[in-house]
Amino acid sequence: MAPTQKALLLGAGFVTRPTCQILSDAGIEVTVACRSLDHSKKLAEGLKNAHPIALDVTDSTSLDKEVAKNDVVISLIPYTFHATVIKSAIREKKHVVTTSYVSPAMLELEKEVKEAGITCMNEIGLDPGIDHLYAVKMIDEVHKKKGKITSFLSYCGGLPAPENSDNPLGYKFSWSSRGVLLALRNAARFYKDGKLVEVEGPDLMDTAKPFDSGYKGYSFLAYPNRDSTTYKERYQIPEAETVIRGTLRYQGFTELVKVLVDIGFLSEEKFDFLNEPIPWKEATQKILSATSSAEKDLAWGIGSKHDFQDNTQKDRILSGLKWIGLFSDEKISPRGNPLDTLCAALEEKMQFEKGERDFVFLQARADIYNKLQHRFGIEWADGTKETKTSTLCEYGDPKGYSAMAKLVGVPCGVAVKMVLDGKIKGPGILAPVTPELTYPLIEELRKWDIEMTEKTVA
Repeated sequence: MAPTQKALLLGAGFVTRPTCQILSDAGIEVTVACRSLDHSKKLAEGLKNAHPIALDVTDSTSLDKEVAKNDVVISLIPYTFHATVIKSAIREKKHVVTTSYVSPAMLELEKEVKEAGITCMNEIGLDPGIDHLYAVKMIDEVHKKKGKITSFLSYCGGLPAPENSDNPLGYKFSWSSRGVLLALRNAARFYKDGKLVEVEGPDLMDTAKPFDSGYKGYSFLAYPNRDSTTYKERYQIPEAETVIRGTLRYQGFTELVKVLVDIGFLSEEKFDFLNEPIPWKEATQKILSATSSAEKDLAWGIGSKHDFQDNTQKDRILSGLKWIGLFSDEKISPRGNPLDTLCAALEEKMQFEKGERDFVFLQARADIYNKLQHRFGIEWADGTKETKTSTLCEYGDPKGYSAMAKLVGVPCGVAVKMVLDGKIKGPGILAPVTPELTYPLIEELRKWDIEMTEKTVA
């Protein structure tokens, strides 16, 4: 009889439960580790093969001790700790799985990973993850038929279901609130009609444009996400003149976020006054350098830092800022800087209520010519052109898993099983951007009712 497989799961965030359940149900012994034992116990509750512990990953001795007991480490903690986890796995010669992008710090460890003979599988959640699988599939199929991808667009939105998008931002947190806010400051790079376009972080929200998904029931705005230029090489589409990967949000989100950026609320600059539970209106006054905390002076201060299109937009934005509480007598939850102090306020106001559900829309489109959504612009060998889309639309189950938890946690759990079973193997730092990795993962995820719908739209 084969020995019992063992996994160390680091983290207890929004998306970890499906991963833990898949492995536990498969008879894999899962050690659930968080800094807080209470958090570990909550995640492991009701799962027959899950065992909670407290663990600080910055304590290398304790980390190595736990890694050594297992066959694979699943790192679902903030990406800044992944390199630390991989170094421990190298020392103990254990495999690693993450859902995060491969970072430069992780790539620096590639030689050591290969020398240790271990597999480090990454980018296997939703975005990145499922988006890769169907992008590579579509591109591979086109190339095998001697076609060319002239344009590739891929957009993903993790959102509240339309009926639950009832706040000025049209958004609620289905993953790390701080991660959401930090992503709003990222610079972006992409190719558009053969030209390199670069967008600085403070200007990101200005690039948002209406997104035609082909589904008339949805109204999205889209803006670029990070550096899309690397995907010419990663997806092996050097012929593509347009390559953009981006984010979807509902109407109203980007204009309100742009004001928060302009007035300094997404800054990590430290302020002594944000270490005390002062009223929000006083904190806003100090961040704006306004003359007083009276609402009219705060509104004037905001207007001095952001150019509103007209009074209608101004009234709408100020109403949204009031909803957040920036003009109120309510005390802040002090976090030392504007971003984290704002984050604490939004976490209270933008959680899903009981019975509410989230919604994920992913689409890629290619022009052979480009939903997810992937959208592909395709040019065939005979000179004809075609546009194909690959779309995923998923709603959360209020009595079960959220859409985000399912679409991140299930692919991760499936990948862990495949690593343990030798169906995904390195050695090296891997991501699902080659046909050899993507096709087997697609087949496994179909068993979990996770599949993108492909259409020819033009």
